[in-house]
Amino acid sequence: MSDTSLLPILLVPDARLRAKARPVGPGDTETVRALAPRMLATMYKAPGIGLAAPQIGELLRLVVVDLQPDEKPEPYVMINPEIVAASTELSSREEGCLSLPNQYAEVTRPAEIKVRWLDLEGAKREMQADGLLATCIQHEIDHLNGVLFVDHLSALKRNMLLRKLAKELKAQARDSE
Repeated sequence: MSDTSLLPILLVPDARLRAKARPVGPGDTETVRALAPRMLATMYKAPGIGLAAPQIGELLRLVVVDLQPDEKPEPYVMINPEIVAASTELSSREEGCLSLPNQYAEVTRPAEIKVRWLDLEGAKREMQADGLLATCIQHEIDHLNGVLFVDHLSALKRNMLLRKLAKELKAQARDSE
């Protein structure tokens, strides 16, 4: 896939990252089929392991995820994903986000989830996920609801991260002038 088909990733504080995405409907089929491969290409190039449509300015309930186990692509394209069950057991791991470049923090989420979604053919899919995959899916579904990983942090930690990001982005803008 050529670099021209890559999509620009929105960065905080873009307001679209805080908007709630609408469910994908029958009229969105062509849009989603065109977006999914471009979202995957954009995610791989970034590099990242998940990308939600709101991060590229599309307010649709669509996410792509690929942990690339054994360095081989194993992508999931999830349309209208929803968590239908979550464990009471929690797990903490360091998270980052393509919309908050170079910012990382420990986030605590349910350790195991059951997620349901539609695939590109419109078939209903369901899966149990734990570990990094569970964290990644929850992180991406948060994006569909206008929630960022920093929203799971204390106000102090969140403000420190956001100030650091603003400073880095300002410095980058200055350097590229």
